[in-house]
Amino acid sequence: MTQARGFIEVDMFSEDVDSKGHPIALSFREVLEEVAGEYGCGLTHFEVNEGTVSFSFDDDRLMAQILQILHNFEKEPTQ
Repeated sequence: MTQARGFIEVDMFSEDVDSKGHPIALSFREVLEEVAGEYGCGLTHFEVNEGTVSFSFDDDRLMAQILQILHNFEKEPTQ
């Protein structure tokens, strides 16, 4: 039985970054693949739509750490 995994979705770029083949998106994907390598896991999903990136790794601990970082970032006051 295959376990379903969720995605992390983040508004990261301007709306003109609208495909996973865009140079900015490709650079971000490389970063995600480096992180996956450091954690000994794989990047299982990567999509870009109008500046919004969705991605997933096959490591629940890494996914939880990223969600925690994003949660903490949202709580920080803007200057």
